[in-house]
Amino acid sequence: MVLKIFFPQCCNRADSGLLVGRWISGHDSAVVLAVIHYPFIPGQVKQYIQQMQAQSGVELSVLGSWSLPKEGQEGMESFLRDLSTIFPQERWLQIKRQLGKTGFNCQILNRDGKSSQPDSIKKKKKEKQKVDEEDQLVQGEKEEQEQEEEEEEEEGEKVIFVHYEQRKVMLSQLHPVQNGVPDPKTEPPSELRQMFQTVAGSQPLFFLDRYDDGPLKSTHWQSDGREASIIVELFKQASVPLCMLISWLLSIWTWICNMRIFSLYPLRFLSSKLSTCVQLSYRTEHMRTLSSSKPAAGHTEFMRKANIVVSFLVDVALGMLLIWWLYRDNHISTLANALVPAADHVAKELEELLQWLMGAPAGLKMNRALDQVLGRFFLYHIHLWISYIHLMSPFIEGILWYGGLSACLGLTFALSLLSDMVALLTFHIYCFYVYGARLYCLKIYGLSSLWRLFRGKKWNVLRQRVDSCSYDLDQLFIGTLLFTILLFLLPTTALYYLVFTLLRLVVVLFQGVLHLSVDFINSFPLFAVGLRVFRSYRLAEGVKFRVLCEEPGTALHLMMEINPLKGSTVVQMYRTPTYSCYPKDSWAALVKKLFVGELIYPWRHKTTKTD
Repeated sequence: MVLKIFFPQCCNRADSGLLVGRWISGHDSAVVLAVIHYPFIPGQVKQYIQQMQAQSGVELSVLGSWSLPKEGQEGMESFLRDLSTIFPQERWLQIKRQLGKTGFNCQILNRDGKSSQPDSIKKKKKEKQKVDEEDQLVQGEKEEQEQEEEEEEEEGEKVIFVHYEQRKVMLSQLHPVQNGVPDPKTEPPSELRQMFQTVAGSQPLFFLDRYDDGPLKSTHWQSDGREASIIVELFKQASVPLCMLISWLLSIWTWICNMRIFSLYPLRFLSSKLSTCVQLSYRTEHMRTLSSSKPAAGHTEFMRKANIVVSFLVDVALGMLLIWWLYRDNHISTLANALVPAADHVAKELEELLQWLMGAPAGLKMNRALDQVLGRFFLYHIHLWISYIHLMSPFIEGILWYGGLSACLGLTFALSLLSDMVALLTFHIYCFYVYGARLYCLKIYGLSSLWRLFRGKKWNVLRQRVDSCSYDLDQLFIGTLLFTILLFLLPTTALYYLVFTLLRLVVVLFQGVLHLSVDFINSFPLFAVGLRVFRSYRLAEGVKFRVLCEEPGTALHLMMEINPLKGSTVVQMYRTPTYSCYPKDSWAALVKKLFVGELIYPWRHKTTKTD
């Protein structure tokens, strides 16, 4: 049987005393947390352990004794061994470090008073005894003694020391491995997970340092002084009034949003489609999460709140940089003066494109009458759009000046506002696309319906399937005429639809880049990635072991090192859920929609939440 003892590195040179820790349930292993130094009073030690148990909720106990030879403490080992009667345990660990050696010796004292030694010491004694008696034994007696030795070795208890860095293990969070590991919620935790939970839950035990005036002194990772930060403590003190202020502001904002005028259908429809309103509701939900008076229930909720805080601070910092750039050298006036000429240039290019389509584009012979009707219809829309732009030109600079101030709420608000402005400025292109798509879709569905008429089929609306049907001669004649008309008008309509669809896709692509940038800032787990880069031990995927010491006469010593999570796993696990701006259609579904003329919208409803 192998007994594993998880031993903190900070206690390797601690003064002699008692080992405080916990036996891991269901496994033959123990976790050493601290060493209480001699001199001490056993009653005070028991009282101290009971207090720590009540504060931490961990089943702490005295595991045994620790001996470090020093001058004037020759009888310390026997004294510590006698303490096993005061602190009754099933097994009493008596760990001793020898001078000039790196490894430890461990003697296990059972409750019945019998002691068992590690196999290394047993083998050493047996080898010595074997040399003395080898000449006196006959060959048969040798074989019998070897069998007895093998049985005794099997009955002996091996001891393996697993050294760990106490601070890193206490601060780290062990994540379940994704490849088929049982869920800790449904099955008992593993030995390693219980060890991590024991160290993490024993934080009150580590508050006792050498500067305390109490009767007990101990060695652990914080024994030289508590680790603390003045900045962190100031933030903790300021967080309570700040959360109260945010809650009050959110209550006012919720009261305004619940006014009856904002529940009307036009305003409700616009608020669900404008990127700025969606981003505002998204940040409002974030502020509600952060202003909650309840502390984080677990590691996942804590990481989510931390990622939201860091994302919000980075967003505001980038927004302030944008404001500094916009208002530093009067860039807003430059943008406003360049906007109207740019709109005129786009309108002029569209007019030239329509004139090209109304002729013989690429040598194609189009239907002259339909071509002229569609061309003049779209030219009239362009004329209306140019008039609207020139009518709004005196107010463009003011709109940009006040719109730029939205960046103080974060870069995401500025990008969302830019997306809405692009949507308004390219509204005529959207209208052209809708007109062309609807006309093209009408002809495609008309041709498919008439094609079923030629084959003696029809679409059953109730059962959503194609059924057989018999048509008379008049129906077939009218269907043939309509099919011929639609078929010869299809190339002209398809060309207009193709051109305006390409223009619409360019606008949607630009808006998609803006939306992806906003989504990246909102959802990227900056805090978790920062922990992975600068303190990789905080996010542990598992552990690895290496041999630390293997000296003759001592137990095997291993060093436990933490394996950090992969960067991709960190991003996937801690990415903040967001409201996706685009539907998750496959490329095949997108091509099908474009082919049959279905409209492609650059938004989806806010109620659909994706991770």
